[in-house]
Amino acid sequence: MSVTTEINHFDDLLRAARSQRERQRLLFVFAGSELPEDATPAQRERFARGEGGALVPLMCVDKLPEELDSFAALVSESRQFDNPAQPWRLVFAAALSGTPARPPSEEDADPVLRRMVEAIKTGGFGAYLPFNREGQPVRLG
Repeated sequence: MSVTTEINHFDDLLRAARSQRERQRLLFVFAGSELPEDATPAQRERFARGEGGALVPLMCVDKLPEELDSFAALVSESRQFDNPAQPWRLVFAAALSGTPARPPSEEDADPVLRRMVEAIKTGGFGAYLPFNREGQPVRLG
């Protein structure tokens, strides 16, 4: 997807995906955070305040833009799978382009989602748009 509009909220991403000439499939990886076992006392203190930690992919899904009304709808759907003991903190988004007549299939999305999950595990998430639980874009690093 070629985005020429500024993304200030997740819903801007939805509008951009819907406006593309080629049909899109949106890919999402929800990530939580955990504290490494060898964390320092300062890192443990930051983590207790809800800061820091290592990103851990928790769940993923793909959706056509027309299957989502808004970020609120995505959050509502995610609650079915969210683990209260380790809730998601960020959702990483990407888009997969199809043709003007056909969006990419779920089968097309599967290997891309797997690569996204692996990239997030290793800290290689620069190609994805991260959003917090309020739908605001987040700058990492």
